[in-house]
Amino acid sequence: MNILQVLPELNVGGVETGTLDLAKYLVKHGYKVVVVSGGGELVRELESFGAIHYQLPVHKKSVFTMLRMIPKLVEIIKKEQIDIVHARSRVPAWIAYFASLKTKKVFITTCHGYYKKHPFSYVMGWGRRVIVLSNVIARHMLDDFGVLHERLRLIPRSVDLEKFKFVSPDKKRKDEFNVGIIGRLTPIKGHLHFVKAMAYVARSVPRLKIWIIGDAPASKEAYKEQVQVLVKRLGLWQYTQFLGNQRDIPAILANLDLLVLATTTHEAFGRVIIEAQACGVPVVASRVGGVIDIIEDRKTGLLVPPADPASIAQGAIKIFRDIELSRTLAGNAYKKVKEKYNIELMAEKTIDVYKDALSNFKILLIKFSSLGDIILSTASLRAIRQKFLHNYKITFLVGEESKDLLFNCPYIDELLVCDFKNRYKGTAGLLKLATILRKKNFDIVIDLQNNRKSHILSFLTLALNRYGYDNKKFGFLLNQRIKDERPLMDPVTHQFRILKMLDIDLENPKLELWPTQEDQSYIDEFLKSEWLSAHQMLIGINISASSRWLSKNWPLHHIVKLCEELSRRDMRVAITGTEKDLTEAHILINKLKDIKIINACGKTTINQLACLIKKCDIFISSDSAPLHVAASEGVPFVALFGATDPRRHLPPVKECVAIKKDLACSPCYKSKCKTGKCMELIKPEEVLEAIDSLLK
Repeated sequence: MNILQVLPELNVGGVETGTLDLAKYLVKHGYKVVVVSGGGELVRELESFGAIHYQLPVHKKSVFTMLRMIPKLVEIIKKEQIDIVHARSRVPAWIAYFASLKTKKVFITTCHGYYKKHPFSYVMGWGRRVIVLSNVIARHMLDDFGVLHERLRLIPRSVDLEKFKFVSPDKKRKDEFNVGIIGRLTPIKGHLHFVKAMAYVARSVPRLKIWIIGDAPASKEAYKEQVQVLVKRLGLWQYTQFLGNQRDIPAILANLDLLVLATTTHEAFGRVIIEAQACGVPVVASRVGGVIDIIEDRKTGLLVPPADPASIAQGAIKIFRDIELSRTLAGNAYKKVKEKYNIELMAEKTIDVYKDALSNFKILLIKFSSLGDIILSTASLRAIRQKFLHNYKITFLVGEESKDLLFNCPYIDELLVCDFKNRYKGTAGLLKLATILRKKNFDIVIDLQNNRKSHILSFLTLALNRYGYDNKKFGFLLNQRIKDERPLMDPVTHQFRILKMLDIDLENPKLELWPTQEDQSYIDEFLKSEWLSAHQMLIGINISASSRWLSKNWPLHHIVKLCEELSRRDMRVAITGTEKDLTEAHILINKLKDIKIINACGKTTINQLACLIKKCDIFISSDSAPLHVAASEGVPFVALFGATDPRRHLPPVKECVAIKKDLACSPCYKSKCKTGKCMELIKPEEVLEAIDSLLK
């Protein structure tokens, strides 16, 4: 496994230290480690233990610089054969994210801060796995950035116990009482409150020494001057040392009697706390963010309200006066650090995240209409499941009107239902659905719908691989596509041309449905109520294609004549259709007053219809969903085609007869026809002949 870590710079700081600690552990255990940063004084140390470093300006917030860095990072990923791209800050994350997309590598982020809810920050939640340092940051990413809980991994920062040696406070207390604050000189770190607190402490603690470790970034020089002015104004200058940035933090902590963390806003974690605790230094800290994960008040440290100098002072004085309390706090804290914050635990958890991200993948299948086409996709669905049997979660996006068909499907792990007429109506609804899909972090999208809407959704999932047809319906939004040259082949074979890109071959074209025992019992009772005798043959006739495709309908007077002939042969007829077909059904029944027709129109669900058709000896239908149901149940059928081409729409089965009249205008693919000649020319006698041939 080859890992790339991307961060702004390699200078002193918690992010940098964590990067080095992890890199050192990974190299020691045989992993290849590459780090990309803007450079810094820690590069030499990184390279000293075998990691590879590339210096790029990935810290600059210029959009043009970021765009230039993407192809450079792509080149590094390819050259070093990277498997995992791990971003540790927002600017590098944007660059790393698009480089990961281009190279199809797994993208992971670590949230080192409590980010403002700003569009620029959202990229930190786009990792296949999002590592957070504390429960507060986890909640923040869940609530404010919509990151799914299943993608979050809690891995606190760690401390190198070989560098930070524990010395009990009672053994290193000297005449002077050294109090330190470690961190960048910025307002959120609370230096002004710390200085004010030290003014209180100076009145009670003789020989007080105040250490301010850290420096101000160029943009905060005015704040540094403000802190220095306050130190002078409060008469603390002679007690205070501004030590600037320090590399040897263990040496600093070895000489401190107390560490104060005065942060005023949510702290992601607070590495300096566990470093101090590893050295046996008691800590007084603000009750903010991830600090409360580390410190249990009065057991492993003292917690005070943020921006409260008086409380900080009281805590410091208590530590000074009560050496036994200091010893107890330090001992308890060190025990917790050894158990929860050691480097080995952090590194092993991170490696587990890497392995998990490389092994557990998500596939999205898109096919939201129509009912018949979804039935035709069941062979593809079965083959996909067989190909991706282990470590893959398959989600199917289906339309509201077709959801019942897939409720019992054994090949999918999750069923998502989209209602484009209500909840996801219009452009706003489409974007809302796309947001839901993107948050699920799919790795592969297989678009079996292949229209504009599905191609847009496929693209907006931001999945690394999006498969489908390259057509004139925004097919360019797919990055794994094949030309749709409208070949004359059956619909199942047509779908498998897409699956061929995933090395899935068409070995079994059988369609499937999954009705329950309750569905079967319902049909048994229904037919029993219709007095169907056991010895009678049952012929099913679907009387209508759909209200939209009137051109597919076989004329009602032909159905009447066919029913009369079937009755003479002592065959029972069951007519199928939806509630919209009830008017036609009643007209048909009235014309056949002397014949006992079984009227199932509007009386079955799709799965109950499958059970009914399964009872039929022969099923007759125009090009519609019930025809595909018959194919899925292995029932011989007669297919009547007019406006559409059977070569492109007939299910691939052997026991069927397709009847179509070759007219100059057919197939026209028009939903309405003034003459309906192509269907009118299909005579009942031809259908009877087809029935006889199938019965033989």
